[in-house]
Amino acid sequence: MISMSTVPEFQYLDQLIRYRLDQYFPSDTPIANPVLPPPKKWQLPIAKFITDNKLNGLEATLLLIGLAPHFHPHLFDEAIESKLPNNTNFPKLGGVRGKNSRSFLPTGETALFILAGEDKQQRLVLQQLFGSEHTFGQKKILWLEDVPYGEPLMSGRIIISQDYIDTFLIGRPSAPHFNSSFPARLIREKRSWDSLVINDELQSQINEITNWLKYNDHLMNELGMSDRLKKGYRALFYGPPGTGKTLTAALLGKEMQKDVYKIDLSMVVSKYIGETEKNLELLFARAEDKGWILFFDEADALFGKRTSVRDSNDKYANQEVSYLLQRIEDYNGLIILATNMKNNIDEAFIRRFNAILRFPFPDARERKEIWKKSFPDGAVYNPSVDIPEEVKKYELAGGSIINVVHYASLKALERNTQKPLAIHLADVQKGIQIELNKQGKPFVP
Repeated sequence: MISMSTVPEFQYLDQLIRYRLDQYFPSDTPIANPVLPPPKKWQLPIAKFITDNKLNGLEATLLLIGLAPHFHPHLFDEAIESKLPNNTNFPKLGGVRGKNSRSFLPTGETALFILAGEDKQQRLVLQQLFGSEHTFGQKKILWLEDVPYGEPLMSGRIIISQDYIDTFLIGRPSAPHFNSSFPARLIREKRSWDSLVINDELQSQINEITNWLKYNDHLMNELGMSDRLKKGYRALFYGPPGTGKTLTAALLGKEMQKDVYKIDLSMVVSKYIGETEKNLELLFARAEDKGWILFFDEADALFGKRTSVRDSNDKYANQEVSYLLQRIEDYNGLIILATNMKNNIDEAFIRRFNAILRFPFPDARERKEIWKKSFPDGAVYNPSVDIPEEVKKYELAGGSIINVVHYASLKALERNTQKPLAIHLADVQKGIQIELNKQGKPFVP
């Protein structure tokens, strides 16, 4: 177990704070300016990030300043109290108190004071670390909290992304919780590719996506193509409900050991101007560089066709689409849009897809195969007929077939829970009738 008091990187930060304060409130024994220990002597996983990204001493120390409240919440208070025992106000130090946290929370002014003191040239250099062009800003690692209009920007609290806090402290980001700032749910799939009944052409297109997931990083980084090729991959899945679009997305993630997040569009789309873009930016920023697959189901609700501008609402709706065009091109992972109708998607998005996959309604042969794969293992048919052959004539997609199998299996268990499970043709036909009624279609025995 790591003791906060013996971690070299935070021992250094503690000494640096005391050194800077000692220049204004000198003690009988002057405090020397500490030397930043090399990352190989650090104890926390943040050392690897600093080494991998070739960060300099100022950048590394700034990360420690922002990380301190999350690892050693009282580090600043203890150092300050050693010099200001009467809690004397010292504006040069900056800092704020949180709504819940009562400990000292560093601001941009705090970083400038600790790292530059009165050196104006050094302070200007440091301010660039908070800019949008710096790695910290581009990767949404560290930034300054927005301040009230008219107040100095550097008075904003230093924020580190929760994903990077986890990475710096435990070596990996924690799985995000489903909430308003991350409106997406992790899809987990127990089934295998054998459960998906599709034609050869569609299988070939899926294999192309798999190849991108396998080899694109090598192509970009090892073969130097990052300056010539667009980052990320965009695929459109279209076809009737229940034809395997969501299952395919989940299986891609399972095969490649990548998390698949299904976006809840009801929590993304807002009637208020600018809110949809804000919600999406939070989502994309959180997903950046994680290798996650983002799955937008019923995507036409968000990526639908632009309209002619008749009023201000149309104008802002079109601006929303323009934002999305840019943002999906900037995302460096796999984005999958799924829709029942390809024609509902704006043409500007269609042109930007790397792949467009059509999930057709299964024919009779494919429906028979889906029926065979869907019944419980070891199940027997009553009467002793080939039920998949008997019912393949009914035009049902895979999702509806699963519903029928569920219904018939429960009916079988109601009669007898002993194995083997006896599936009755009459129950299957009743389930088919229920599904066809949902679709407004007649059932013909």
